[in-house]
This record gives sequence, structure tokens and C-alpha cells, in this order.
Amino acid sequence: MQVVYPCCCGLDVHKKSVTACVLWAEDGGKSRKEKRSFGTFTRDLLRLADWLQQCGVTHVALESTGVYGKPVWNILEGVFEVLLVNAQHIKAVPGRKTDQKDSEVDRRLAAARLAARKFRASASDA
Repeated sequence: MQVVYPCCCGLDVHKKSVTACVLWAEDGGKSRKEKRSFGTFTRDLLRLADWLQQCGVTHVALESTGVYGKPVWNILEGVFEVLLVNAQHIKAVPGRKTDQKDSEVDRRLAAARLAARKFRASASDA
């Protein structure tokens, strides 16, 4: 896969937690990654955004079902290019399912620009 975004992040969002995996593309086709978990209160999401900025992240792939992703989207939207990843694409990936693995898959999809469509929240959803 060709890397399009040299520093990006995948997020797996749930009711009480957000799992993040940041990937840095390095020379020679190698990559480095770091994973962290955050709560879903506003202060936790602001800490997430600060950490992503410190990491140099430019693009974030967000996997979320239902309304849990909306607060995350709202915090990150003005700072990063946020991509909504279709959860059905993630579920089709074989292997053991964990939040950290899901966030890593999201991050890989964003890095390869296979991720999905850009999501624009309509005024009625806000």
C-alpha cells in the first residue's frame, strides 16, 4: 500500500472510551505506531486532540456507530481532516476483534487512503 498521509490516526469510538492508534510512516517503508485510550467526556476529548497535535497528526479516521462519534467529530473537525470509516468495512477484516485492532485497521485505511468517504455533518445533526 502506498502511504498518502505520513502521520495519521485511527479512532474506535464507544460510549465510554475512545481508542486511538497513531502511525508515523518512516523511511524504507517502515512505520512506527503508538496506541492510547481516552474517556469520552469533553476534557478527555480535548486531551485526545492535544495529543494528536503533539504527534503531528493531519488526518483522523473515525469508526463509530450511532451518536457516540458526534462529540469526537465536533472536537476534532476544525483541527484535523476527519474521515468517517464505514464500520462494515472494518468488520469484514479477518482476525480477532479488539478496540485497539479496530483503531489500527482504521489508521491503516486512512494511511492508504482506502478509508472511506468524507463525512459532513448536516446542520440538523449538529
